[in-house]
Amino acid sequence: MENIQKNSYSANPLVGALKKPAAEFTKADIMNYILNHDIRMVNFMYPGGDGRLKTLNFVINDLAYLETILTCGERVDGSSLFSYIQAGASDLYVLPRFSTAFLDPFAQIPTVTMLCAYFDKDGRPLETSPQYTLHKAAEAFRQVTGMEYEAMGELEYYVISADQALFPAQDQRGYHESAPYAKANEFRTLCMKYIAQTGGQIKYGHSEVGNFTIDGKNYEQNEIEFLPVPVEQAADQLMIAKWIIRNLGYQMGYDITFAPKITAGKAGSGLHIHMRAVKDGQNQMLQDGELSVSARKMIAGMMQLAPAITAFGNKNPTSYFRLVPHQEAPTNVCWGDRNRSVLVRVPLGWAANIDMCREANPREPMSQFDTSQKQTVEMRSPDGSADIYQLLAGLCVACRHGFEMENALERAKETYVDVNIHAAENAGRLATLAQLPDSCQASADCLEQQRSVFEAYNVFAPDMINGIIAQLQAFNDRTLRTDIQGKSGDIQKLVDRYFHCG
Repeated sequence: MENIQKNSYSANPLVGALKKPAAEFTKADIMNYILNHDIRMVNFMYPGGDGRLKTLNFVINDLAYLETILTCGERVDGSSLFSYIQAGASDLYVLPRFSTAFLDPFAQIPTVTMLCAYFDKDGRPLETSPQYTLHKAAEAFRQVTGMEYEAMGELEYYVISADQALFPAQDQRGYHESAPYAKANEFRTLCMKYIAQTGGQIKYGHSEVGNFTIDGKNYEQNEIEFLPVPVEQAADQLMIAKWIIRNLGYQMGYDITFAPKITAGKAGSGLHIHMRAVKDGQNQMLQDGELSVSARKMIAGMMQLAPAITAFGNKNPTSYFRLVPHQEAPTNVCWGDRNRSVLVRVPLGWAANIDMCREANPREPMSQFDTSQKQTVEMRSPDGSADIYQLLAGLCVACRHGFEMENALERAKETYVDVNIHAAENAGRLATLAQLPDSCQASADCLEQQRSVFEAYNVFAPDMINGIIAQLQAFNDRTLRTDIQGKSGDIQKLVDRYFHCG
């Protein structure tokens, strides 16, 4: 009864109707829902090499055809989706993953949409597919550590609309602002409703620090943050969320961008990723109220592989205009507690052993809530240009690698900082830390140097790594950040070119 009530309360209509969690959906469940709810179309969606979801539409001719597409999937041209797949052998299959099924919130014709997995000509999972790469990374983490890798994203974006004179917001002071000073709150909450209906596990939403006006247009930064879930599910949710935010913006007349940088001196949009390791349902990031050995090993792995991870999480030249000092974006390979200038941050984790709920509400009884479940660590370098599946796979690899490093705890200790790293008095400490790449080409160099770790356990296929390196090298931007520094016109042209990245 408890599970039925829980599933009935889900925002996803399929979960409520079928009275089971999405992870247990079968082909028969999908067919029954379609039949019983007058669904007329089915959409397949799958990630392309540009990091965006692609769509294939099916009208349901009859039940036999419905079963055919759910069982057999369909052919697609892989060379048109991924640059590293050759046209001479490009046919791929896409097969729906029933656990991802949702009711399309935008379709005028009632439509069920599912994310798909790629398969090759021999019917095997495509080794270079983004989704399967992440699956392999999660399996390798489980194999090495005996734990599950969970993640959640902070999805930042700008909503762009006609400037409004009433209740103007303060420039770069939009953090957690309320209406009427924040103009996009209703848009954000409707996005959250639709994301939840597709199965997204949302933590909260709020306006972010960035807001400004240029050429009669209002730019307002927002954020939707998710709850920690198994890493493959986390990637699916982020992909669908970006698709929903863009579609709803289009319907309502807003332009939307996840671009890492909009203009000089204004907040860029990151894609911060929180993560934790879980065993038998228990978070393993704390031990006796302190950061656990497992957590510190995961951090050490990220410290070791951070330069190469930019190849997955910072995909175009504007990414490296965000990774500059004094912009709450990292430049040095280091970590710390609650410090937003470090690469990996350990956020507040409810480890104080004080019942704050009772302190705020004296009539409440003592709580037995296990707050240790809430502790995560946060990688702050990625941005909205990221290939989400590659990025989460890369982070999963890095965290697994930390358990394989003989000097992991030493590496964690030497990269820890508990100061403002950019303050003048800490210049000596700053000089001892490695730097993140400053261009796509430098990022490609780092991936080439560290590729063997990502290719271990057959996680990242060599062809995929080669393709990523080639894409990054093609930007030819090794000195671009220095070349156009202070040239606002050239910077704006660059921003415009990659405005709708990721």
